[in-house]
Amino acid sequence: MPHFEDFYAAKLRGALGVTDADSVLDLRGTNRPTAEASLKDMLERSRFAKGKTVAIRLDAPPDGGGETLFQPAGRLLLEAKRKGLLERLQTLPAQDGLGFYVALTGKQERAAL
Repeated sequence: MPHFEDFYAAKLRGALGVTDADSVLDLRGTNRPTAEASLKDMLERSRFAKGKTVAIRLDAPPDGGGETLFQPAGRLLLEAKRKGLLERLQTLPAQDGLGFYVALTGKQERAAL
């Protein structure tokens, strides 16, 4: 049996989800300003801590369609990825519901002089 790095082994097993994350940020039932504030707080705090993975859970769209937090949260997280605050950003697998799986970069270790 060949040996795969954890990242590639996870790819073979399927998408990473809630059970794979170090912690869960459950934003179900929250309004947009509260959810955005929670995400910004998570990103800001991650700059001073070691990197970790977080599953971010969001409400599914209401019956008949409607607005969800998926797009605003996705934009905020995509901007954080561009800034280097996230190593990984992907959607949760279908069985975990609507949301994102993120790997926070965390505090960068200073290079030894």
